[in-house]
Parts: sequence; structure tokens; C-alpha cells
Amino acid sequence: MKGAHWVRIGLAVAAIWLCAAGNAAAQEPAALTLQMDGGGGTGQISTVIQIMVLLTVLSMAPAILLMTTSFIRIVVVLSFLRQAMGTQQMPPNQIIIGLAMFLTLFIMAPVFTQINEEALQPYLQEEIEGRRALETAAIPMREFMFGQVREADLVLMRQISGNEQVPETREDISIITLIPAFMLSELKRAFQIGFMIFVPFLVIDMITASVLMTMGMLMLPPIIISLPFKVLLFVLVDGWNLVVGSLVQGFY
Repeated sequence: MKGAHWVRIGLAVAAIWLCAAGNAAAQEPAALTLQMDGGGGTGQISTVIQIMVLLTVLSMAPAILLMTTSFIRIVVVLSFLRQAMGTQQMPPNQIIIGLAMFLTLFIMAPVFTQINEEALQPYLQEEIEGRRALETAAIPMREFMFGQVREADLVLMRQISGNEQVPETREDISIITLIPAFMLSELKRAFQIGFMIFVPFLVIDMITASVLMTMGMLMLPPIIISLPFKVLLFVLVDGWNLVVGSLVQGFY
């Protein structure tokens, strides 16, 4: 039940965060009106269009949420681990994605809790308006991303956008610049961790290939012999504990 509770909060946060990312100016939805030529007045935006916008937000919210959390680094590192061990499709993609998602919920729990208490619940109880809820929800997510993003990636995205002006504070950096810079930083760190994971398994492959060549067994693929030793090494050093522990602690 507790896991389902966090999933519901995560989906609600995803919808709020997507709205915040897509509305950098944070304009009020009530300001969206259509000019009516026949009556000479103004009318609210069509209900059909509102439903279409809502469905679009809900369909894109999970992807946007995953790209602004720790999910990127975790899933890439786990994929590197599977490839380094050479276990093909073991563990399956569903397990890797599931483990990455639950680790993301664990890491992002403080951020989601803050958003739920300061933005989502007050908005549902009609204590604050939509614009204020978006601004409040964006603060914890921005703080999390700023804690992981590299300065070089922020400079790169700012230069690509044509904005050469150096921001004085973090508030001057827009969401459109922060999100891709954060993703680049996470990919860089994930590849660095992946390289460190590959090294011990590569050593085992090289030793196995050398032994087979010395014995004259050139037709026997080294991967067949080295795979059990790599799995044994991973089990003996408690590899899952080391990898997952390092990933989670890297965000604190």
C-alpha cells in the first residue's frame, strides 16, 4: 500500500511538473480565451480542447518526470552492468526498468513529499491557485537538479540557446535550459560509472582469452568460459549491494 501511495504522488507530481516545464511564464489557465466574431464578446476555451490538452499532459507527464529525476543515471548504469557481465537479457528489461523506477521513488521521496505538502495538497484543498501551485512545485525539483547538474552543461545549453548573458542567480536559469543540462550531466556520470563497472569484467575476459590461447583452444569462445567466473565474482563481492548502494548514495 505504501508503494502504491508513492506511485500516486509521483503521478500527481508528474502532472504538476510537466505543467511547470511547459508554462515557463506560468500564465493562468483562466486567461486562455477565444474571441467570438459573431457575439462580439469572449468565451472560454472549448471543452474539447481542454480535454485534449489534459490528455496530452497526462501522456507526457511520466516521461518528463523520469527525465528530471535520478531515473536516467540508474537505468543507464544497470544497462551497462548487464552488458559488462555479458548475461544477454538477464536480468530482463522489465526488471531493470522496475528496479530503476523504485530506486527513483526512494531517492526522490523527500522531493515528492515536499511537493505534495507544499503544492499538491494546498491546491487540491483550494488553498492556493494553480499558478502558485506550479511555482511552489517547481522549487524542490529545480533544487534537486541544480544539486546534480554540472556548470559546463549549463553553459553549453545557454550558449546553444544564444543567451550569452551570465545569470546572477539560479532563478534566472529557465526550466528549458536546466532540464537538458541536467540530462547531459546525468548521462556523463552514468557513463563514468559504467566504465568503472566494465574494468573488472574486462580483466576476466582478457585472462580467460589468454589461458584459452595458451591451451590452444582457439575455437572455443572466451565468453562461454568467462561468464560463470564473472557471475561468481559479482556474487562473491555482493555486487548488487555495491552498485545500488553507490548509485543511491551518489545523490546525497
